[in-house]
Amino acid sequence: MRESVLARMVKLTEEVGELADEVLSSQGDQRTEKLAEKGDDALGNEVADVIITVLLLAAALKVDVPSALMKKIEKIRTRVYDRGR
Repeated sequence: MRESVLARMVKLTEEVGELADEVLSSQGDQRTEKLAEKGDDALGNEVADVIITVLLLAAALKVDVPSALMKKIEKIRTRVYDRGR
């Protein structure tokens, strides 16, 4: 199990790096030859890769993602509401 979790974490780091590369490309902040290699779906594909990898990591760690998201969203709402007072 430990090796699986560590492997997923390494994969997530790789995918986030690829997403960063695509974000830079989408903003025109890459070398011309790298920009020429990019397809129309490249940014969306990398976002999807990061999300899928995070979900696989969460599953390996037995994280209840829907519950964690709801708790976090409520915490953010409360924080935003408190700042608005």
